[in-house]
Amino acid sequence: MQRKDTRRRRGAEDDVESVLDELYATPPPDFVSRREELAVTARTAGRADDARRIHSARRPTRAAWAANLLLRSQPEESTRFLELGRALRQAHRTLDADGLKELSAQRRRIVAELSRQAAGLARDAGHPLSDAAQREVESTLRAVLADPDAADRWARGRLETALTPPSAFPSDTATPPPGLRARPSRPAAPPPARSTRKDELAERRRKRREEFARAEEAAEAAARRLRDRHAEHADADASLGRAREDHEQARRRVSDAERQLRHAQQDLERAERERRAAEERDRAATDALAGAEREAREAARHVDRLAARSK
Repeated sequence: MQRKDTRRRRGAEDDVESVLDELYATPPPDFVSRREELAVTARTAGRADDARRIHSARRPTRAAWAANLLLRSQPEESTRFLELGRALRQAHRTLDADGLKELSAQRRRIVAELSRQAAGLARDAGHPLSDAAQREVESTLRAVLADPDAADRWARGRLETALTPPSAFPSDTATPPPGLRARPSRPAAPPPARSTRKDELAERRRKRREEFARAEEAAEAAARRLRDRHAEHADADASLGRAREDHEQARRRVSDAERQLRHAQQDLERAERERRAAEERDRAATDALAGAEREAREAARHVDRLAARSK
């Protein structure tokens, strides 16, 4: 019995989580009405706790909704974006100033691509983003790359407001942190010690270059995948447009055929009426002819009888 109760509680929890997922994918103008509808449904089903959770959900801003929509509409790309964020944060801890500059350019391109995709999804859903809202989406995506807490919040798909990247993580135009700037030169050390330091420095730089190369490769791969998805989306849009045109042409042909069928049916009914009327006239004429023939025969016999008497 306890195991059944546990399964029942887990099922209820799954239900309310699915309901909340659906709710945060609802466009903001429809959020409140949909929230109240779902809360009433849960309350009517006797799930008071679920109803309270649903009712306490806050309506997201337009930018937060678009970020949630991006996560749910592109799950594979979103997972790779989260993985890229982990790689970039690791690289940020080890790269030098030149590496960070190149990494910032990579990050800027990917964020711009994803924010445009989010704007396209919002537009397709009938709720286009303003310029300010799209900037907030970009800010949210930068925060996801920079901050693991922000990444976790976005990964749940229930953002209520846009996120802001931490100041400790360099923005697209920020200078590298002090720890990564060129250090002032130090007094020359004795040759053996200097040689050791050079070896250590060379090793650190080599590792940083390798880490940067891996991060750059991951960023380029993510950018390529994003471009591929955009191309696929454009192809799908074009196919949809052609399918709609074909459907409209087929609908017009069906409409024309139905109209022609109605006219043909009317012609058939008219011809049927004329046929029946002609058949009635033919029967009447046949009956009249038979009567005239009988009268003619009777008249001929009468003439014959009169002629016989007169002889």
